Amino acid sequence: MSKNSLRVALLLGWRQIRHANVWTTTLIIFVMMLTFLNLVVVAGILVGLIEGSVKAYSEQYTGDIFISTPAGEEYIERSTELLATLKNIPGITAYATRATEGVTVEANYRTRRDPQELRDTVGTKLAGIVPLTEDQVTGLSRFVVDGEYLDPNTEGYILVGANLLHQYAPDFGEAFDTLEEVYPGTRVRLTASGRTKEYIVRGVINSKVDETSRRVFMLEDEFFRFVGRTNLNINEVAIRAENKLAAGKIKSQLIGSGVADYANIRLSREALPQALEDIIVTFELLGNGISSIGLLVSSITVFIVVFVNAITRRKYIGILKGIGIRAGAIELSYVIQSLTYALAGAGIALVIIYGFLVPFFNAHPIDFPFSDGILVAPLSGTLIRLIILIIATLIAGYIPAWLIIKKNTLDSILGR
Repeated sequence: MSKNSLRVALLLGWRQIRHANVWTTTLIIFVMMLTFLNLVVVAGILVGLIEGSVKAYSEQYTGDIFISTPAGEEYIERSTELLATLKNIPGITAYATRATEGVTVEANYRTRRDPQELRDTVGTKLAGIVPLTEDQVTGLSRFVVDGEYLDPNTEGYILVGANLLHQYAPDFGEAFDTLEEVYPGTRVRLTASGRTKEYIVRGVINSKVDETSRRVFMLEDEFFRFVGRTNLNINEVAIRAENKLAAGKIKSQLIGSGVADYANIRLSREALPQALEDIIVTFELLGNGISSIGLLVSSITVFIVVFVNAITRRKYIGILKGIGIRAGAIELSYVIQSLTYALAGAGIALVIIYGFLVPFFNAHPIDFPFSDGILVAPLSGTLIRLIILIIATLIAGYIPAWLIIKKNTLDSILGR
Protein backbone atom coordinates (compact mmCIF):
# COMPACT_ATOMS: atom_id res chain seq x y z
CA MET A 1 0.00 0.00 0.00
CA SER A 2 1.32 3.46 -0.95
CA LYS A 3 2.07 6.19 1.55
CA ASN A 4 -0.78 8.24 0.12
CA SER A 5 -3.27 5.40 0.72
CA LEU A 6 -1.96 5.01 4.27
CA ARG A 7 -2.45 8.73 4.94
CA VAL A 8 -5.98 8.53 3.59
CA ALA A 9 -6.71 5.49 5.77
CA LEU A 10 -5.42 7.27 8.85
CA LEU A 11 -7.53 10.33 8.06
CA LEU A 12 -10.68 8.28 7.47
CA GLY A 13 -10.08 6.20 10.59
CA TRP A 14 -9.57 9.28 12.74
CA ARG A 15 -12.75 10.89 11.35
CA GLN A 16 -14.75 7.75 12.14
CA ILE A 17 -13.49 7.69 15.72
CA ARG A 18 -14.02 11.41 16.23
CA HIS A 19 -17.57 11.41 14.90
CA ALA A 20 -18.59 8.12 16.55
CA ASN A 21 -21.12 8.10 19.38
CA VAL A 22 -19.28 8.83 22.63
CA TRP A 23 -21.17 6.20 24.61
CA THR A 24 -20.59 3.56 21.96
CA THR A 25 -16.88 4.31 21.88
CA THR A 26 -16.70 4.26 25.68
CA LEU A 27 -18.51 0.93 25.81
CA ILE A 28 -16.18 -0.67 23.25
CA ILE A 29 -13.08 0.55 25.08
CA PHE A 30 -14.56 -0.72 28.35
CA VAL A 31 -15.16 -4.14 26.80
CA MET A 32 -11.58 -4.22 25.47
CA MET A 33 -10.27 -3.23 28.90
CA LEU A 34 -12.24 -6.01 30.61
CA THR A 35 -11.09 -8.48 27.95
CA PHE A 36 -7.43 -7.66 28.51
CA LEU A 37 -7.90 -7.78 32.29
CA ASN A 38 -9.50 -11.19 31.84
CA LEU A 39 -6.61 -12.37 29.67
CA VAL A 40 -4.00 -11.36 32.24
CA VAL A 41 -5.69 -11.48 35.65
CA VAL A 42 -7.59 -14.79 35.46
CA ALA A 43 -4.51 -16.76 34.42
CA GLY A 44 -2.35 -14.65 36.75
CA ILE A 45 -4.44 -15.44 39.82
CA LEU A 46 -4.74 -19.14 39.01
CA VAL A 47 -0.97 -19.40 38.56
CA GLY A 48 -0.49 -17.10 41.54
CA LEU A 49 -2.22 -19.58 43.83
CA ILE A 50 0.53 -22.09 43.14
CA GLU A 51 3.24 -19.46 42.75
CA GLY A 52 2.43 -18.41 46.31
CA SER A 53 3.26 -21.97 47.36
CA VAL A 54 6.50 -21.84 45.35
CA LYS A 55 7.47 -18.57 47.01
CA ALA A 56 6.63 -19.92 50.48
CA TYR A 57 8.56 -23.13 49.74
CA SER A 58 11.69 -21.07 49.06
CA GLU A 59 11.23 -18.57 51.88
CA GLN A 60 10.15 -21.03 54.58
CA TYR A 61 11.95 -24.27 53.73
CA THR A 62 14.60 -24.56 51.00
CA GLY A 63 16.13 -21.08 50.92
CA ASP A 64 17.63 -20.03 47.58
CA ILE A 65 19.78 -23.18 47.38
CA PHE A 66 18.91 -26.50 48.98
CA ILE A 67 21.45 -29.20 49.80
CA SER A 68 19.97 -32.55 50.80
CA THR A 69 20.82 -36.18 51.45
CA PRO A 70 21.32 -38.34 48.33
CA ALA A 71 18.75 -41.07 47.72
CA GLY A 72 19.52 -44.22 49.66
CA GLU A 73 21.81 -42.50 52.16
CA GLU A 74 21.06 -41.92 55.84
CA TYR A 75 22.64 -38.46 55.94
CA ILE A 76 25.12 -36.24 54.08
CA GLU A 77 28.53 -37.83 54.40
CA ARG A 78 31.41 -35.43 54.95
CA SER A 79 29.04 -32.85 56.46
CA THR A 80 31.95 -31.18 58.26
CA GLU A 81 33.73 -30.69 54.93
CA LEU A 82 30.52 -29.29 53.41
CA LEU A 83 30.09 -26.69 56.16
CA ALA A 84 33.74 -25.66 55.84
CA THR A 85 33.19 -25.13 52.11
CA LEU A 86 30.11 -22.97 52.71
CA LYS A 87 32.09 -20.62 54.96
CA ASN A 88 34.51 -19.82 52.11
CA ILE A 89 31.95 -19.14 49.32
CA PRO A 90 31.09 -15.46 48.75
CA GLY A 91 27.49 -14.40 48.16
CA ILE A 92 26.01 -16.53 50.97
CA THR A 93 24.18 -14.32 53.47
CA ALA A 94 23.06 -17.14 55.79
CA TYR A 95 22.56 -20.87 55.92
CA ALA A 96 20.66 -23.22 58.21
CA THR A 97 21.59 -26.84 58.89
CA ARG A 98 19.06 -29.55 59.75
CA ALA A 99 19.57 -33.09 60.96
CA THR A 100 16.49 -35.25 60.40
CA GLU A 101 15.25 -38.67 61.47
CA GLY A 102 11.97 -40.53 61.33
CA VAL A 103 10.13 -40.32 64.64
CA THR A 104 6.95 -41.51 66.33
CA VAL A 105 5.18 -39.05 68.62
CA GLU A 106 2.83 -40.42 71.28
CA ALA A 107 0.42 -38.16 73.16
CA ASN A 108 -1.93 -40.12 75.42
CA TYR A 109 0.53 -42.41 77.18
CA ARG A 110 0.02 -40.58 80.51
CA THR A 111 -3.79 -40.79 80.48
CA ARG A 112 -4.25 -44.19 78.86
CA ARG A 113 -5.42 -46.65 81.56
CA ASP A 114 -6.78 -49.47 79.44
CA PRO A 115 -4.00 -51.49 77.73
CA GLN A 116 -6.47 -52.19 74.90
CA GLU A 117 -7.03 -48.49 74.27
CA LEU A 118 -5.49 -47.25 71.04
CA ARG A 119 -2.29 -45.29 71.42
CA ASP A 120 -2.55 -41.70 70.14
CA THR A 121 0.51 -41.68 67.90
CA VAL A 122 1.69 -40.09 64.68
CA GLY A 123 4.71 -40.83 62.54
CA THR A 124 6.61 -37.89 61.16
CA LYS A 125 10.09 -36.44 60.75
CA LEU A 126 12.14 -35.00 63.59
CA ALA A 127 14.43 -32.11 62.69
CA GLY A 128 17.32 -30.90 64.80
CA ILE A 129 17.94 -27.19 64.15
CA VAL A 130 20.02 -24.27 65.34
CA PRO A 131 17.20 -21.83 66.27
CA LEU A 132 19.06 -18.62 65.40
CA THR A 133 20.33 -19.62 61.95
CA GLU A 134 17.05 -21.37 61.07
CA ASP A 135 15.18 -18.19 61.89
CA GLN A 136 17.58 -16.11 59.78
CA VAL A 137 17.00 -18.30 56.72
CA THR A 138 13.34 -19.33 56.99
CA GLY A 139 11.85 -17.05 59.64
CA LEU A 140 10.57 -20.11 61.49
CA SER A 141 9.76 -18.16 64.67
CA ARG A 142 7.18 -16.10 62.72
CA PHE A 143 5.04 -19.22 62.32
CA VAL A 144 4.75 -20.04 66.01
CA VAL A 145 0.97 -19.63 66.47
CA ASP A 146 0.79 -20.93 70.02
CA GLY A 147 3.47 -21.02 72.69
CA GLU A 148 7.07 -19.90 72.14
CA TYR A 149 10.00 -20.51 69.81
CA LEU A 150 12.87 -22.75 70.87
CA ASP A 151 15.35 -21.27 73.35
CA PRO A 152 18.95 -22.25 72.40
CA ASN A 153 19.81 -22.47 76.10
CA THR A 154 16.87 -24.62 77.22
CA GLU A 155 16.71 -28.32 76.46
CA GLY A 156 13.83 -30.78 76.80
CA TYR A 157 11.45 -28.82 74.56
CA ILE A 158 10.13 -29.31 71.02
CA LEU A 159 8.08 -27.47 68.41
CA VAL A 160 5.24 -29.42 66.80
CA GLY A 161 3.85 -28.78 63.31
CA ALA A 162 0.18 -27.77 63.28
CA ASN A 163 -0.74 -30.40 60.69
CA LEU A 164 0.14 -33.06 63.26
CA LEU A 165 -2.44 -31.73 65.72
CA HIS A 166 -6.14 -32.46 65.45
CA GLN A 167 -7.28 -29.00 66.57
CA TYR A 168 -5.39 -27.37 63.70
CA ALA A 169 -5.96 -29.99 61.02
CA PRO A 170 -9.25 -31.82 61.73
CA ASP A 171 -9.86 -32.30 58.02
CA PHE A 172 -6.69 -34.39 57.74
CA GLY A 173 -7.96 -36.95 60.23
CA GLU A 174 -9.09 -39.37 57.54
CA ALA A 175 -5.95 -39.13 55.41
CA PHE A 176 -3.28 -38.43 58.04
CA ASP A 177 -2.83 -39.37 61.67
CA THR A 178 -3.14 -36.44 64.07
CA LEU A 179 -2.66 -36.03 67.80
CA GLU A 180 -5.46 -34.92 70.08
CA GLU A 181 -5.27 -32.65 73.12
CA VAL A 182 -1.69 -31.53 72.51
CA TYR A 183 -0.87 -27.91 73.40
CA PRO A 184 2.14 -25.92 74.61
CA GLY A 185 3.10 -27.41 77.96
CA THR A 186 1.84 -30.89 77.04
CA ARG A 187 4.30 -33.74 77.52
CA VAL A 188 4.71 -36.14 74.59
CA ARG A 189 6.90 -39.16 74.03
CA LEU A 190 9.26 -39.38 71.06
CA THR A 191 10.64 -42.64 69.71
CA ALA A 192 13.44 -42.59 67.12
CA SER A 193 16.31 -44.97 66.30
CA GLY A 194 15.10 -47.36 69.01
CA ARG A 195 15.31 -44.66 71.69
CA THR A 196 12.37 -43.15 73.59
CA LYS A 197 12.30 -39.93 75.59
CA GLU A 198 9.72 -37.51 76.95
CA TYR A 199 9.66 -33.89 75.79
CA ILE A 200 7.52 -30.84 76.50
CA VAL A 201 5.79 -29.03 73.64
CA ARG A 202 7.08 -25.45 73.67
CA GLY A 203 5.19 -24.15 70.64
CA VAL A 204 3.08 -24.98 67.59
CA ILE A 205 4.35 -24.18 64.08
CA ASN A 206 1.67 -23.38 61.50
CA SER A 207 3.14 -22.83 58.04
CA LYS A 208 1.57 -23.34 54.61
CA VAL A 209 4.62 -25.40 53.65
CA ASP A 210 3.78 -28.99 54.47
CA GLU A 211 7.42 -29.96 55.05
CA THR A 212 7.41 -27.48 57.94
CA SER A 213 3.91 -27.98 59.34
CA ARG A 214 4.28 -31.76 59.55
CA ARG A 215 7.60 -31.81 61.37
CA VAL A 216 8.77 -31.83 64.96
CA PHE A 217 11.70 -29.54 65.80
CA MET A 218 14.26 -29.65 68.60
CA LEU A 219 17.72 -28.25 69.28
CA GLU A 220 20.35 -29.76 66.98
CA ASP A 221 22.77 -30.73 69.77
CA GLU A 222 19.95 -32.43 71.66
CA PHE A 223 18.86 -34.21 68.46
CA PHE A 224 22.29 -35.84 68.04
CA ARG A 225 22.25 -37.12 71.61
CA PHE A 226 18.68 -38.36 71.37
CA VAL A 227 19.05 -40.37 68.15
CA GLY A 228 22.63 -41.42 68.98
CA ARG A 229 24.24 -39.94 65.87
CA THR A 230 27.83 -39.55 67.00
CA ASN A 231 29.28 -38.44 63.64
CA LEU A 232 27.22 -35.20 63.73
CA ASN A 233 26.33 -35.53 60.05
CA ILE A 234 23.36 -33.47 58.88
CA ASN A 235 20.63 -34.08 56.29
CA GLU A 236 19.69 -30.66 54.92
CA VAL A 237 21.18 -27.22 54.40
CA ALA A 238 19.03 -24.26 53.35
CA ILE A 239 21.14 -21.42 51.95
CA ARG A 240 20.13 -17.79 51.52
CA ALA A 241 21.99 -15.93 48.74
CA GLU A 242 22.39 -12.22 48.03
CA ASN A 243 20.24 -12.51 44.89
CA LYS A 244 19.15 -14.99 42.20
CA LEU A 245 22.29 -14.42 40.15
CA ALA A 246 24.44 -15.12 43.18
CA ALA A 247 22.45 -18.29 43.88
CA GLY A 248 23.36 -19.71 40.49
CA LYS A 249 27.03 -18.89 41.02
CA ILE A 250 27.02 -20.44 44.48
CA LYS A 251 25.54 -23.65 43.11
CA SER A 252 28.24 -23.78 40.43
CA GLN A 253 30.96 -23.22 43.04
CA LEU A 254 29.55 -25.98 45.23
CA ILE A 255 29.55 -28.38 42.29
CA GLY A 256 33.07 -27.32 41.41
CA SER A 257 34.17 -27.96 45.00
CA GLY A 258 33.04 -31.57 44.73
CA VAL A 259 30.01 -31.26 47.05
CA ALA A 260 27.81 -32.84 44.36
CA ASP A 261 29.75 -36.08 44.85
CA TYR A 262 28.15 -36.67 48.24
CA ALA A 263 25.05 -34.40 48.36
CA ASN A 264 22.19 -33.16 46.17
CA ILE A 265 22.49 -29.47 45.26
CA ARG A 266 19.43 -27.72 43.86
CA LEU A 267 18.13 -24.20 43.43
CA SER A 268 14.83 -23.57 45.22
CA ARG A 269 12.80 -23.98 42.01
CA GLU A 270 14.58 -27.24 41.20
CA ALA A 271 13.75 -28.58 44.65
CA LEU A 272 10.00 -28.24 44.14
CA PRO A 273 7.95 -31.42 44.26
CA GLN A 274 7.00 -32.59 40.76
CA ALA A 275 3.31 -32.46 41.71
CA LEU A 276 3.61 -28.72 42.31
CA GLU A 277 5.22 -28.19 38.90
CA ASP A 278 2.42 -30.18 37.25
CA ILE A 279 -0.23 -28.09 39.00
CA ILE A 280 1.42 -24.87 37.77
CA VAL A 281 1.27 -26.09 34.15
CA THR A 282 -2.35 -27.22 34.57
CA PHE A 283 -3.45 -23.90 36.07
CA GLU A 284 -1.73 -21.98 33.27
CA LEU A 285 -3.65 -23.99 30.67
CA LEU A 286 -6.90 -23.55 32.61
CA GLY A 287 -6.39 -19.80 32.92
CA ASN A 288 -5.59 -19.43 29.22
CA GLY A 289 -8.68 -21.46 28.32
CA ILE A 290 -10.96 -19.28 30.43
CA SER A 291 -9.32 -16.10 29.07
CA SER A 292 -9.86 -17.29 25.51
CA ILE A 293 -13.61 -17.13 26.05
CA GLY A 294 -13.34 -13.43 26.91
CA LEU A 295 -11.14 -12.86 23.87
CA LEU A 296 -13.79 -14.47 21.65
CA VAL A 297 -16.51 -12.27 23.16
CA SER A 298 -14.53 -9.08 22.58
CA SER A 299 -13.75 -10.11 19.00
CA ILE A 300 -17.44 -10.65 18.32
CA THR A 301 -18.21 -7.27 19.90
CA VAL A 302 -15.72 -5.48 17.65
CA PHE A 303 -16.99 -7.39 14.63
CA ILE A 304 -20.59 -6.36 15.31
CA VAL A 305 -19.72 -2.71 15.96
CA VAL A 306 -17.61 -2.41 12.81
CA PHE A 307 -20.15 -4.32 10.72
CA VAL A 308 -23.06 -2.12 11.86
CA ASN A 309 -20.95 0.98 11.36
CA ALA A 310 -20.01 -0.12 7.84
CA ILE A 311 -23.62 -1.04 6.99
CA THR A 312 -24.95 2.35 8.07
CA ARG A 313 -22.20 4.09 6.12
CA ARG A 314 -22.49 1.92 3.03
CA LYS A 315 -23.58 4.85 0.85
CA TYR A 316 -20.66 6.92 2.15
CA ILE A 317 -18.29 4.04 1.38
CA GLY A 318 -19.69 3.78 -2.13
CA ILE A 319 -19.09 7.51 -2.70
CA LEU A 320 -15.51 7.19 -1.45
CA LYS A 321 -14.91 4.36 -3.88
CA GLY A 322 -16.61 6.36 -6.65
CA ILE A 323 -14.29 9.33 -6.25
CA GLY A 324 -11.25 7.08 -6.56
CA ILE A 325 -10.26 6.16 -2.99
CA ARG A 326 -8.93 2.64 -3.00
CA ALA A 327 -10.84 -0.11 -1.24
CA GLY A 328 -7.68 -1.07 0.69
CA ALA A 329 -7.48 2.40 2.22
CA ILE A 330 -11.12 2.24 3.32
CA GLU A 331 -10.64 -1.24 4.80
CA LEU A 332 -7.52 -0.08 6.62
CA SER A 333 -9.45 2.84 8.13
CA TYR A 334 -11.80 0.41 9.87
CA VAL A 335 -8.84 -1.70 11.01
CA ILE A 336 -7.24 1.44 12.47
CA GLN A 337 -10.51 2.21 14.24
CA SER A 338 -10.57 -1.28 15.78
CA LEU A 339 -6.88 -1.08 16.71
CA THR A 340 -7.45 2.23 18.48
CA TYR A 341 -10.19 0.69 20.60
CA ALA A 342 -7.96 -2.27 21.50
CA LEU A 343 -4.93 -0.15 22.41
CA ALA A 344 -7.02 2.29 24.47
CA GLY A 345 -8.69 -0.53 26.41
CA ALA A 346 -5.43 -2.44 26.90
CA GLY A 347 -3.64 0.74 27.97
CA ILE A 348 -6.16 1.38 30.73
CA ALA A 349 -5.97 -2.29 31.76
CA LEU A 350 -2.15 -2.14 31.99
CA VAL A 351 -2.38 0.84 34.33
CA ILE A 352 -4.86 -1.04 36.51
CA ILE A 353 -2.78 -4.26 36.51
CA TYR A 354 0.66 -2.83 37.28
CA GLY A 355 -0.45 0.33 39.08
CA PHE A 356 -2.99 -1.27 41.39
CA LEU A 357 -3.68 -5.01 41.18
CA VAL A 358 -0.11 -6.42 41.33
CA PRO A 359 0.98 -4.16 44.25
CA PHE A 360 -2.33 -4.85 46.03
CA PHE A 361 -2.03 -8.65 45.82
CA ASN A 362 1.64 -8.50 46.82
CA ALA A 363 0.68 -6.52 49.92
CA HIS A 364 -2.54 -8.43 50.59
CA PRO A 365 -2.20 -11.98 49.21
CA ILE A 366 -5.29 -14.19 49.00
CA ASP A 367 -5.40 -16.40 52.05
CA PHE A 368 -5.79 -19.99 50.84
CA PRO A 369 -5.21 -23.05 53.04
CA PHE A 370 -2.21 -24.14 50.98
CA SER A 371 -0.71 -20.80 49.92
CA ASP A 372 -0.85 -17.03 49.99
CA GLY A 373 -2.13 -16.37 46.47
CA ILE A 374 -0.63 -13.50 44.48
CA LEU A 375 -1.15 -12.10 41.00
CA VAL A 376 1.51 -13.37 38.60
CA ALA A 377 1.75 -11.01 35.63
CA PRO A 378 5.24 -11.08 34.10
CA LEU A 379 5.73 -8.32 31.54
CA SER A 380 6.76 -10.76 28.80
CA GLY A 381 3.58 -12.81 29.20
CA THR A 382 1.45 -9.66 29.32
CA LEU A 383 2.97 -8.38 26.07
CA ILE A 384 2.24 -11.72 24.38
CA ARG A 385 -1.41 -11.45 25.46
CA LEU A 386 -1.50 -7.87 24.19
CA ILE A 387 -0.27 -9.02 20.78
CA ILE A 388 -2.93 -11.76 20.74
CA LEU A 389 -5.62 -9.20 21.58
CA ILE A 390 -4.42 -6.84 18.85
CA ILE A 391 -4.34 -9.60 16.22
CA ALA A 392 -7.85 -10.78 17.17
CA THR A 393 -9.10 -7.18 17.04
CA LEU A 394 -7.50 -6.51 13.65
CA ILE A 395 -9.18 -9.60 12.17
CA ALA A 396 -12.51 -8.71 13.78
CA GLY A 397 -12.25 -5.18 12.35
CA TYR A 398 -11.11 -6.16 8.86
CA ILE A 399 -13.64 -8.90 7.98
CA PRO A 400 -16.86 -6.82 8.25
CA ALA A 401 -15.26 -3.90 6.42
CA TRP A 402 -14.14 -6.24 3.64
CA LEU A 403 -17.63 -7.76 3.36
CA ILE A 404 -19.24 -4.35 2.83
CA ILE A 405 -16.56 -2.78 0.65
CA LYS A 406 -16.45 -5.68 -1.83
CA LYS A 407 -20.03 -4.88 -2.88
CA ASN A 408 -20.66 -3.10 -6.17
CA THR A 409 -19.90 0.61 -5.93
CA LEU A 410 -23.10 1.74 -7.67
CA ASP A 411 -25.26 -0.56 -5.52
CA SER A 412 -23.66 0.88 -2.40
CA ILE A 413 -24.30 4.48 -3.53
CA LEU A 414 -27.93 3.73 -4.44
CA GLY A 415 -28.45 1.70 -1.25
CA ARG A 416 -29.33 -1.48 -3.13
